[in-house]
Amino acid sequence: MALVDGDNLAGSESIVISEATFRDYFALLKPRVMSLVIFTAVAGMVAAPGHINPIIGLIAILCIAVGAGASGALNMWYDADIDAVMSRTASRPIPSGRILPREAFAFGVTLSGFSVAVLGLAVNALAAGLLAFTIFFYAVIYTMWLKRWTPQNIVIGGAAGAFPPMIGWACVTGDVSFDSVILFLIIFLWTPAHFWALALFKMRDYGAVGVPMLPNVAGEKVTKDQILIYAVLTAAVGVAPAFTGLASPVYGVAAALLGAGFVWYGVLCRRMPDGDEAMRPAKKLFAYSILYLFAIFSCLMLDHFAVSLMSGLYGEV
Repeated sequence: MALVDGDNLAGSESIVISEATFRDYFALLKPRVMSLVIFTAVAGMVAAPGHINPIIGLIAILCIAVGAGASGALNMWYDADIDAVMSRTASRPIPSGRILPREAFAFGVTLSGFSVAVLGLAVNALAAGLLAFTIFFYAVIYTMWLKRWTPQNIVIGGAAGAFPPMIGWACVTGDVSFDSVILFLIIFLWTPAHFWALALFKMRDYGAVGVPMLPNVAGEKVTKDQILIYAVLTAAVGVAPAFTGLASPVYGVAAALLGAGFVWYGVLCRRMPDGDEAMRPAKKLFAYSILYLFAIFSCLMLDHFAVSLMSGLYGEV
């Protein structure tokens, strides 16, 4: 920290500023989450019917990425008190003292306004509106309300992470269709199994800060049952694009195999004894869930490119 205009004593008008680096501000954007947002948004753009100018497409992705980062910054600003207690988050920029809360808040608000405004001006109003709603939903509805109020926080709040492919779709088409809703549902239904697996082996952290995650409120057995249910639902919806015409049967086979893996890890987690200190099945499920989401959207994009290539070749014959 650096002190400006005298000592920071009661009644003084001293201004304290942090000595944060670029790396600190970048960490405030939650780059790992941002990478997933960018990836699924690109998948939505690729899968959408029609075309978008490459430059406009790049601007759209940049805006979506900045909006996601803004949400992360606002989340860290509000959750700084509990982040300081939890081992997983104690080293984040605000609880570690590298960035002041008010700086994080101003950073998040500025990026939010910038990303929404530019997306609206450069792409279309619907995409900008969806981005604005996503930021609001994550920063306000989830972070400030649901997270500390209900054990269903991640179920409802998961909608925020499910919007990026729909935003990407809207950037290309200017509308929202049934197929874009399917892309939304894949992530929406995937989120509880993913985060509850994490919550199982981070129960003590969540208990220490009073966040009502499902394992702390309903117990491990109920949580593992719910994880398996959502794994099955995710696997089922993951195959749906092959039946709606959004993807080919080849994608359907790949999605079915990936979904079967997700369900299998869910079963292993369900069989895990309550109170298991190692929590290996839960950790394996958590790791596989990340792989599943990247793989399912990768298959969707590869399928789209392959079908487009075959259509082009067939048209030339």
